[in-house]
Amino acid sequence: MIPVRGYQGMKVAVLGLGRSGLATARALQAGGAEPLLWDDSPEARAKAEAEGFAITDLNRQTAFDGVAALIVSPGIPHLYPSPNKIIARALDLGIPVDNDIGLFFQSYATSEWDEMETAPRVICVTGSNGKSTTTALIHHILQVAGRPTQMAGNIGKGVLSIDPARDGEVVVLELSSYQTDLARALTPDVAVFTNLSPDHLDRHNGMGGYFAAKRRLFAEGGPDRAVVGVDELEGRFLANQLGQGPQDDRVIRISSGQKLEGFGWSVFARKGFLSEWRKGRQVASIDLRAVAGLPGAHNHQNACAAYAACRSLGIAPKLIEGAMHSFAGLPHRSQLVGERGGVRFINDSKATNVDSAAKALQAFPRIRWIAGGMGKEGGIAALQPLLGSVVKAYLIGHSARDFALQLGETDHEICETMARAVTRAAEEAEAGEVVLLAPAAASFDQYPNFEKRGEDFTARVAAVLGPQAG
Repeated sequence: MIPVRGYQGMKVAVLGLGRSGLATARALQAGGAEPLLWDDSPEARAKAEAEGFAITDLNRQTAFDGVAALIVSPGIPHLYPSPNKIIARALDLGIPVDNDIGLFFQSYATSEWDEMETAPRVICVTGSNGKSTTTALIHHILQVAGRPTQMAGNIGKGVLSIDPARDGEVVVLELSSYQTDLARALTPDVAVFTNLSPDHLDRHNGMGGYFAAKRRLFAEGGPDRAVVGVDELEGRFLANQLGQGPQDDRVIRISSGQKLEGFGWSVFARKGFLSEWRKGRQVASIDLRAVAGLPGAHNHQNACAAYAACRSLGIAPKLIEGAMHSFAGLPHRSQLVGERGGVRFINDSKATNVDSAAKALQAFPRIRWIAGGMGKEGGIAALQPLLGSVVKAYLIGHSARDFALQLGETDHEICETMARAVTRAAEEAEAGEVVLLAPAAASFDQYPNFEKRGEDFTARVAAVLGPQAG
């Protein structure tokens, strides 16, 4: 645990008692603060009370008397489309509003670091797609390299639940736009921006606000090294703002698909090969085609981002290459869950928007596509140019019929449920084809989250394939 510093003897309100909220309460208490907890859910309040925490109804008029700060869980709106009424009250009173990420950066470094031979470092990863895979891959490479490391944030543990720093340790954090938008302190040593595509636009009042939330990690944080994906305009703009010119190697530009040879430091992947260029010459190359845990161009972009972050720490290319080959990938992200008769079954339940689904559709040549759920604005119209690889679509969930209207001439079947979609796809699939779950939609119509949707797909595949599933 990282005890929160700066609030000893003070009352600190905590709104939202999920994983990060309870971890925050424990860390505040460990730092000598008096946490006052609230959640609209009686179950969440009961769980906190069972740990001995004081429950305070923050809706009361006098609830903020003597309170030094309000710490908010990431799922609670603090600005758009409108702030939660408790947060609005704190804003009216001028009470600082923060989150666990801000508390982490405020509290992580201590005077004990002065005695360490190598100061601990923090790598933060943000972007629309690929954050989790990039974060996990960096963490894996560090482990293989023998570096002390912990992983937290939007993946794994809450940031305040990790252990205090060790000599030479590297903490790798995945940060969502909700987290970067509100944190009052952001001071990573290395910051990574993977890419940007429309998502969470209601929470950020459009693309401009969404990009601004991501950009805060760099503009507020002032990292020593910035790894920036430049395949979208926003990434090129961010890299331009951070650097003092094309040869400024404090900015490492990354790409999947385009050469980046005219910069001080760049890493790019083309036709399955990752290349590192420094000061006008190639210094390393990796064949990614045989890296089983990183299939497709979108994962090659993730590989470039992780490679660049680890190279910025001085890890050798050959060591990184070996670590990539032992990386198993993450559940629900291009995850191979079964294979029979030359047909592979791929779980990409994390493809909750059109952009991530597009990347999955480009990763395989012949696809039996399971899609649908709670569709987002625009549906799947933007995927029309990529449907040539789709042999047939099997549509599930709330948006099944809406998606069907946007498939054009692509063969499709409305299945409604995951069970029927998997059964039908398995019956019809032929050798050399992939049965791909890439929903291009949220899961909330049928599942509590994308993980449960992916687990259902995996279970249905196992049931269909029986003991031969591999």
